[in-house]
Amino acid sequence: MKLASLKKGRDGQLVVVSRDLSRYAVAEGIAETMQAALDDWSAVKPRLEQLAAKLERGEADTRRFDAAEMASPLPRAFQWADGSAYINHVELVRKARGAEVPESFYADPLMYQGGSDHFLAPTDPIPLGDDAWGLDLEGEIAVVTGDVDRGASEEKAAREIRLIMLVNDVSLRGLIPGELAKGFGFFQSKPPSAFSPVAVTPDELGDAWDGAKLSGALKIDLNGEPFGRADAGQEMTFGFDKLVAHAAKTRALRAGTIIGSGTVSNKLDGGPGKPVSEGGAGYSCIAEQRMIETIKGGKPSTSFLRDGDRVKIWMEDGEGHSIFGAIDQVVQKD
Repeated sequence: MKLASLKKGRDGQLVVVSRDLSRYAVAEGIAETMQAALDDWSAVKPRLEQLAAKLERGEADTRRFDAAEMASPLPRAFQWADGSAYINHVELVRKARGAEVPESFYADPLMYQGGSDHFLAPTDPIPLGDDAWGLDLEGEIAVVTGDVDRGASEEKAAREIRLIMLVNDVSLRGLIPGELAKGFGFFQSKPPSAFSPVAVTPDELGDAWDGAKLSGALKIDLNGEPFGRADAGQEMTFGFDKLVAHAAKTRALRAGTIIGSGTVSNKLDGGPGKPVSEGGAGYSCIAEQRMIETIKGGKPSTSFLRDGDRVKIWMEDGEGHSIFGAIDQVVQKD
């Protein structure tokens, strides 16, 4: 089943989307918003599935699907926590500044609490305040949970994954070092993120979803050129079962909590990756390309995002059809 939120008020209006992303039906009389559906999932999900079946049979009142009319599936959320499940990315970050990765990083996930009171819609502009802030994209996978008990096991955590979607976790690289130096984490360096137009239930993904990881190329184009084609299922050190359980170690998670994977990152023959244009899987953020340039040449040569740059992020199934729709954003100088 595929779900989305029409732009309406602060929390959107829940709709069910056809598998081919061509049509949608409003979930009228079932649940007004995505959050309302998640709050009463056991009762609402069967009714949404019935509407989805009617939609596929051509028996529902439908409208043409247009991503520009959609907010992020959860336009705002009670909680957004982002992990760093791809250790290759962490290794490159630290190697670029001559630091080793602590052994604990391979057993205990990194995670930060992001701002969740407002997300960008999937086709909204990415605001650029100051070029010196180092605006960057970050292509990731995210899951939405039901209620997760404090101290839940990884198996229980996996069972509470309700939806999967994509995310552009916007970052301001120029502000990150100063914030981290204070020893208190991210805040100003993490402006609103954007999520894919559509969120899907795990059963919709078939063999691509193993209960904890999503396999397949996370496709990222920058200004119409292939920038990233990393496989989300490869080199993912911590699956979402581990990430959700980590988040719930000392506090319960309420329905509608979003957990991110961190920047999707692949190795190449055991070492740093290469651009897509050189036969590699490319990158899911500009910072990683700059890291590799620094490792190889002593300094980066690729700039961060500038006014007018266009970022597109999507995934396809085995037949080449878009699964989640596309995050398709243009950078806009304030």
